[in-house]
Amino acid sequence: MWTYIVRRTLYNIPVFLAIIFLMMAALRVSDPVSAQLSKNPSPEEIKLKKIEFGLDKPFVVQYGIFMRQLVFLDFSERSWDQEFTVKEMITKSIPPSMAVTIPTLAITASIAICVGLISAFYRGRAPDKILMFIAVIGMSISVLVYIMIGQYWGAYLPSNVFKDWPFQISVDASAGSSPWFFFIPSNWVAYCMLPVIINVTVALGYDTRFYRAVMVEESQKDYIRTARAKGASVKRVMFVHMLKNAMIPIITRIMISLPFIITGSILIEVYFGIPGMGRTLIKAINAKDFPVIQTFTALFAALFIASNILTDVLYALADPRVRLS
Repeated sequence: MWTYIVRRTLYNIPVFLAIIFLMMAALRVSDPVSAQLSKNPSPEEIKLKKIEFGLDKPFVVQYGIFMRQLVFLDFSERSWDQEFTVKEMITKSIPPSMAVTIPTLAITASIAICVGLISAFYRGRAPDKILMFIAVIGMSISVLVYIMIGQYWGAYLPSNVFKDWPFQISVDASAGSSPWFFFIPSNWVAYCMLPVIINVTVALGYDTRFYRAVMVEESQKDYIRTARAKGASVKRVMFVHMLKNAMIPIITRIMISLPFIITGSILIEVYFGIPGMGRTLIKAINAKDFPVIQTFTALFAALFIASNILTDVLYALADPRVRLS
């Protein structure tokens, strides 16, 4: 197994290097210096700012410097737009993202798998049609609509009627005091519970249809007919035989979402003011803050590559028929 992991990691190094190269090249199409200076800067000011940012060096040299920082995990470079180092920004933004994405992933997967099993069991009958109709309606509505409805009907309007209404429209300034602010139960309910409900509502439609298709396919296989012919109960067939043999697509679906535990949900974080990875990255893009954009992109790429490798390993652990080679 470890040999396979090392080999897959080595194979993905060129992919990672290419992602970083293309990202840095794309960033340098526009001039970031103008965003950091006044409207009419002098040539001397532009030259000094480029020297300060390291943009006076050839592109290949800039690429080599950044890759060296990644190899040694040196994130001490200071943001161009904020009075923090990139390391401090990563440390501060990961916990708020996790406070929203971990519950979202756990709740969505649990509900969607159960609904998929129920729909597969009642395939073609009224419960299945009703559940799939709700799923299609849910996935057909834009996430922005859910956010607007959630903020107005879930936070703004009730807070004007009920004095102690728990949900807040956005995060207040006190949330910046600690990166673990959102893990305090009262704070999590106030600032994260409504975003989690919206995220789960959006994701359930897609996941439910996926898991339903998986379970329907499994329910038609010979081992299910054999188990039922031998008198196995419906509960045992669904939650032991079917669920166990459907673990490969389930693992695939969950692992696709795993990197978002760290990266967060950009729209949710922006509209609810949650200072997570997604919102921090959007602010950096608007400010043309190259150190932050480059480091965050490299982190995201590394997470997706690692999740792909971990997915293959979990395949082998979940199904003895899968061999890592």
